[in-house]
Amino acid sequence: MPKVTFIAADGTRRTVDGEAGASLMETAIRNRVPGIDAECGGACSCATCHVYVDEEWQAATGKAKPAEEDMLDYAFDVRANSRLSCQIILTDTMDGLVVTTPVKQG
Repeated sequence: MPKVTFIAADGTRRTVDGEAGASLMETAIRNRVPGIDAECGGACSCATCHVYVDEEWQAATGKAKPAEEDMLDYAFDVRANSRLSCQIILTDTMDGLVVTTPVKQG
């Protein structure tokens, strides 16, 4: 069971239990993590589950696919490490994953 740490824009840290095979967005919603709105429910058709993946975890979470890149155009304050949490599927090897939520969602 991978543990994931969400860091809010104000620096508040919250570590939650994830489940391999679940999306990072589902994990955030299930654990009521503030800063993840997920208006489309994980269909990659909005940008309200935007996160910044910590540098050491970027290889493990992979790169955004074209559809995700298109949706990131609607996100607030997009950076090189921006991802939509609905497109990151947790694995057991992601135990310790750290992501930060933006000041506001798209």
